[in-house]
Amino acid sequence: MNLDLLVVVFYFLVIGAVGWLGVRRATTKEDYLVAGRNLGPCLYLGTLSAVVLGGASTIGSVKLGYTYGISGVWLCGALGAGIVVLSTVLAKPLLQLKLYTVSQVLARRYHPAARVTSGAIMLAYDLMVAVTSIIAIGSVMQVMFELPFSTSILLGGGLVVLYSTLGGMWSLTLTDIIQFIIMTVGLMLVLMPMSIVKAGGWEAFASLLPASYYQLSSIGLDTILVFFLIYFFGILIGQDIWQRVFTARSANVARYAGLGAGVYCVLYGVTGALIGMAGKIILPQLANTDGAFAAIAQAVLPAGISGLVAAAALAALMSTASACLLASSTIALEDVLPAIRKRPSGGLVAGRFTTLIMGVIMLGLAFLVRDVMAALTLAYNLLVGGMLIPLVGAIFWQRATSAGAIASMLAGSLCVLGLMYYHGIEANSPIYGGLLAGGVAFVVGSLLTRQSPQPQVQTE
Repeated sequence: MNLDLLVVVFYFLVIGAVGWLGVRRATTKEDYLVAGRNLGPCLYLGTLSAVVLGGASTIGSVKLGYTYGISGVWLCGALGAGIVVLSTVLAKPLLQLKLYTVSQVLARRYHPAARVTSGAIMLAYDLMVAVTSIIAIGSVMQVMFELPFSTSILLGGGLVVLYSTLGGMWSLTLTDIIQFIIMTVGLMLVLMPMSIVKAGGWEAFASLLPASYYQLSSIGLDTILVFFLIYFFGILIGQDIWQRVFTARSANVARYAGLGAGVYCVLYGVTGALIGMAGKIILPQLANTDGAFAAIAQAVLPAGISGLVAAAALAALMSTASACLLASSTIALEDVLPAIRKRPSGGLVAGRFTTLIMGVIMLGLAFLVRDVMAALTLAYNLLVGGMLIPLVGAIFWQRATSAGAIASMLAGSLCVLGLMYYHGIEANSPIYGGLLAGGVAFVVGSLLTRQSPQPQVQTE
């Protein structure tokens, strides 16, 4: 246990040191928010993969593999498919806009009020995803090292806030590369093969696991559909992902390195599912499948090596937490605060101060929220239910109006919240109802109103 803890402490020190290097690169607001729009293919692939593959894809895929078998790959499969479509279809036109936020794209088509409304929804989404990642960091450290939960949150979350605030996107990019390497080594090259060997090899898989564990549909077609509605479309419209696209040096970097990141996501999902399947053989009677990842790591790995795998899990969580923290800070700086203060967004100092404030709020919420999956589901339901229809309409329907877009955002978000309250957090009805309500409000609102002249977006 002490050796594992030393490995994680060393990992924290490395991340802190690498994050500090980003401070020297972040000399302008563009450096701070989008790494100067200058990332090459290797940095871009690593940072995009790291931000997409967070706690849900790491801990969640292992849990799904333990419960359903290879069908657990669908969570990461939906994420990977979203990255592939984003990279091959949307990346080039997005890069040409030279913007910072999703809401600024909406502002090119709709009234500025739509920018503020969408910014509020996107801010809630990114902040909640950051909170869930911080909670998961605390849970992993609590389970594996028997640290108090509050101490774990302050250690892991405090480090995320520190390097995100100081270096912005450059710190995130440099730390993401370290985290990407650790995730790849820890899960793909260490935990997966050692779990399979511990379970008895492929022969044990064939003889000890039920046939349903080898069916891609065993998780249920309705669940697969919901994964694509939430995660596939969430990737296509999420601020944390778009902000990474804005960092690419060129359209070719975004396209081909992004395609590589999408393939990596799918392979990562296969890795998680196989680890879970091996865990089903090694620990067949786990009472709490949410803790399957930590339990399997402890059962399979010797001291020191299990610390490396714990660092891999923390790397996945910290990359998502830092990305969503900076995304929420960017939205607040560029979309929400200028509307409240009635003046343009600030520069580098304002960016750092906003990130620090959002980080403090993130840590505070992490102490209040207890159900991670519920919070994550709420975040993605709000994002897709409130934002998908207006964004798609802005691109493909010339008759769309600002009133229709705002009505769609409000109707979709409120419907999602109402159905989640009525049917429960894990029900499938909220996302269906949110999209239906948002679609009806969008069409009716647009047909009953006229589009106002398109305002120009001010990004400075």
